[in-house]
Amino acid sequence: MEGVVKKEAMASSLDTEAAGQELKGSGYTIAATAHAVDTDSWQQVGLLLVIGFNCACAYVLSFSNLMMVPLGWGWGVTCLLLVGAAAWYANWLLAGLHVVDGQRFIRYRDLMGFVFGRKMYYLTWFLQFTTLLLTNMGFILLGARALKAINVEFTQYPAKLQWFIAATGAIYFAFAYMVPTISAMRNWLATSAALTLVFDVALLAVLVKDEKSNNQKDYNVHGTQAEKVFNALGAIAAILVCNTSGLLPEIQSTLREPAVRNMRRALLLQYTAGAAVYYGVSVAGYWAYGSAVSEYLPNQLSGPRWEALLINAAAFLQSVVSQHLFAVPIHEAMDTRLQRLDEGMFSRHNLSRRFVSRGLVFGFNVFVTALFPFMGDFVNLFGSFALFPLTFMFPSMIVLKEDHSSIIFDGAVQIKSKTGGKWNRIWHWSVIVLSTVLGIATTAAAVRLIFNNVRIYHFFADM
Repeated sequence: MEGVVKKEAMASSLDTEAAGQELKGSGYTIAATAHAVDTDSWQQVGLLLVIGFNCACAYVLSFSNLMMVPLGWGWGVTCLLLVGAAAWYANWLLAGLHVVDGQRFIRYRDLMGFVFGRKMYYLTWFLQFTTLLLTNMGFILLGARALKAINVEFTQYPAKLQWFIAATGAIYFAFAYMVPTISAMRNWLATSAALTLVFDVALLAVLVKDEKSNNQKDYNVHGTQAEKVFNALGAIAAILVCNTSGLLPEIQSTLREPAVRNMRRALLLQYTAGAAVYYGVSVAGYWAYGSAVSEYLPNQLSGPRWEALLINAAAFLQSVVSQHLFAVPIHEAMDTRLQRLDEGMFSRHNLSRRFVSRGLVFGFNVFVTALFPFMGDFVNLFGSFALFPLTFMFPSMIVLKEDHSSIIFDGAVQIKSKTGGKWNRIWHWSVIVLSTVLGIATTAAAVRLIFNNVRIYHFFADM
């Protein structure tokens, strides 16, 4: 009876998307999609996570200020390690739930709808898409700041930030239009890796030089006791945002079999090589400038003009690739609904539909980013109340719900026994309770920061 209820929940959760289909005679089914499934190697996905994800993308230019300044050395390094390890574990756990009861879930919302019903499907949809939209807005703002920093090097009267926001959105749109899927990003990974290497190495070189010449560094955490607590909670939320995305099933869907094992290999690469890059740059920025480190590191670097130009240009170009990973799930939902699935992505009909859908997404994102140029605060807000459940609560909820159900790992081995007994249930309930408390606390801190900035900045502010 329980299996029938789950099947009905799955059907209702997919009433706005294409019907399920069997994948290559594998014995399980997936929901139909306009994007590629079951095509990529774990090395490709691992490299994509390292260079396209927050761990090594241009967002790293803000991490020192966001994560280290509110926490200081001791708590800062401790939280970096603890949150990173917790995020790795949670994603490792979620990767093992990619196939349940003969269904391969290529979308997180489908998985939650299958296990818990229609309401959880729509809740997951809201949490995911809101976070992804705001993350893309954050990328647009980041790219615009890089372009404005380049413009500042050539004139004393730079153009208003909003012009660079519009230019960045147009470039992101062009890339998303011509590179429509995650799998199609394979042709850009080498270029993105080279750009990442360029601006990370150049940045580290300048930071080492600036640290030696800076004799007035202050590593103290400033503010009242209440401000210190709220700022520390905001930093924890920022660390989580920089470690996970809430879209692991969507990324995992592109992997060849065995999808679970391959996803876990890719995650290991992300949380070792990838984390080493962004943790290293984040710590180095704080080490060089202390609590005075800028929210955008290139604005503070010393040295010749060519270094600043190189870092900003490489960061901008790399962000063009990075931002696409976070927008693809939104594009996939629209493509699956609007395009003809029996035609290629580059058929005349699908090209025109994709032009309209991508245009609507980036047009909206550009307008909101230009209106609220302190968009980073909103990213932390939705990272707080969205990524804590998506990363920690939901996987543990699924494990507890599926304690007696059949779970297929690696597309082959079927398990129908309990997953660990009493201590396992205690562990997962502890994860749910702790992540709920942290999510509420960090959301309160993010809301407080937004209210403070709303009093300071006006609409379309030239920051």
